[in-house]
Amino acid sequence: MVTPLPTARVHITLVSDPLAVRAGLLSLLCMAPLCDLSDDLRGTVELVLAEVLNNIVEHAYAQYDGQIGVTLILERSILRCEVVDHGLPMPANLLPPGQLADCASLPEGGYGWFLIRSLTCGLAYDRKAGRNTLVFQIDAE
Repeated sequence: MVTPLPTARVHITLVSDPLAVRAGLLSLLCMAPLCDLSDDLRGTVELVLAEVLNNIVEHAYAQYDGQIGVTLILERSILRCEVVDHGLPMPANLLPPGQLADCASLPEGGYGWFLIRSLTCGLAYDRKAGRNTLVFQIDAE
């Protein structure tokens, strides 16, 4: 029988700059609830958050600077993540499909949304009043 982990919550606000995002991600990894997770699970969370945050910096805030809010809640062995920004919307206000393409046809990267979709559940995107909200969950057992 697995004992559920206690409820823990953290929220940080980052500047939409690659170095600030990296520093913020490193800070998050040292805070509860992430610091209490296994190394493998923390690595998964780091990979997903890095992909999400870097996409926001590169695409949502491609034309101007802004802030990114990250909230993590660990409850009953589920890590719920909410990432909010006021940058440009996703194309057609939809999440990218995240399908693997032929490696030769990919520009720089191209695997980000595939990884995000593969490593999370409950992935949802919403755009309201100039605000992007991305929510996903990661099983923390």
